[in-house]
Amino acid sequence: MGVFDHVEFDNHESVHYFHDAETGLKAIVAVHSTALGPGAGGTRRWVYNNDEDALTDVLRLSRGMTYKNAVAGLKFGGGKAVILANGDAPKSPELFRAFGQFVNSLSGRYITAEDVGCSVDDMRYVREVTEFVSGLPQSGTDAGGDPSPWTALGCFQGIEAAAAARFGASSVKGLRVAVQGVGHVGYYLCKLLHEAGAELFVSDVNKEHLKITLDAVPATVVPPKDLLFADVDVLAPCALGNILTSTTIPKIKAKIIAGGANNQLSTPADGMRLAERDILYAPDYVINAGGIINVAAEYYGNSSEDDVRADVGRIKDRLKNIFAQAKETGRPTNELADELARSLVAAAR
Repeated sequence: MGVFDHVEFDNHESVHYFHDAETGLKAIVAVHSTALGPGAGGTRRWVYNNDEDALTDVLRLSRGMTYKNAVAGLKFGGGKAVILANGDAPKSPELFRAFGQFVNSLSGRYITAEDVGCSVDDMRYVREVTEFVSGLPQSGTDAGGDPSPWTALGCFQGIEAAAAARFGASSVKGLRVAVQGVGHVGYYLCKLLHEAGAELFVSDVNKEHLKITLDAVPATVVPPKDLLFADVDVLAPCALGNILTSTTIPKIKAKIIAGGANNQLSTPADGMRLAERDILYAPDYVINAGGIINVAAEYYGNSSEDDVRADVGRIKDRLKNIFAQAKETGRPTNELADELARSLVAAAR
């Protein structure tokens, strides 16, 4: 199947395939829209079953970044990169320098940062060869550094907003929250939830992630295959997407779904399936925008941690508005968020 015929192709402006034989780098960069600014979004390093799966992922993720950046009010369009990892080959500085050269060849149409499978240190190697990168080590009180804690903060505050809308709760104290994936974002989210008095249930395919999390907070470990269907109040997906489907939704017991993973819905119709089951869904690209807010503040400069904290705090208000509209109109939250994002991009054009 060609790119233009792909089911996830959504009038993307460009899709770029890169290969560096010396380092073994294989990467795809998709720029969905530059209407609001350069296409910005992190780089995901993942072991894909095939090239087609990698293309599907980068097309979906880049469109999601357009929507995320638009709703967050950032001077960024939407873009994303995926590095096709070889399970037997570790990361290397040379690979990320080669990737940086490819990013540089796009002349600023795409701004990268770290995502799943990449770190702040990886972006330092990218920065050696291109200026079109963010998510670098923090300097003093300026914005910057690992965006994961900011993503987690936005998710935590979004869960608070959802708990108020769904349960009339003033806090998350006493709520049972299942966190799927306790890597960077999930780990920080667990700490915030524990400090606020929530009861935690966690899963991760990575045993080291589980150990680090359990050393930091008390939690009940649930097998990954069961976590999605745990008997909890809130499900917080913080791993990969495509988990909310026509097959899984009927078995979900949680009354709120609010987490850091991208592309949680398998199809837009799954938002209606959740609404029909009276499950309140926090649109993923609205609730998980804290990281890109920090990335934007770092990239454009002249912002402090306090500025970022204030901007991330606005995520809660956006979700409150979406939840209120959904209650008033009976429409699913994902439709309302998509409609808002598309209108903002159209106005910019």
